[in-house]
Amino acid sequence: MAELKCGVENCFYNKECRCSKGDIMVGGQHADTSKDTCCESFAQKKGDSYTSALNHPSKTISIDCEATKCMYNSNYKCYAEHVDIKGCGASDCKGTECATFKEA
Repeated sequence: MAELKCGVENCFYNKECRCSKGDIMVGGQHADTSKDTCCESFAQKKGDSYTSALNHPSKTISIDCEATKCMYNSNYKCYAEHVDIKGCGASDCKGTECATFKEA
């Protein structure tokens, strides 16, 4: 499991830069750069609402990953120690990215 820092402040699952979803999916099957990836688990926050699948946001999280060209991907799982998800002002998953992506 990776230590996740989420900079997507307007995601339903983000609380204090941590994810409360429990696990996420990073998309980008044909990604060559981090800009070609996205957090497919993104859900836009409406107002001051916040949703938790867990009792508390977790510092570490399981990450499924479609970015097969990333050096941290092994059998569609992310094995990076630390993952940064970015997407300031995102209104859908295409406005997010895995900033940790590094081409293998």
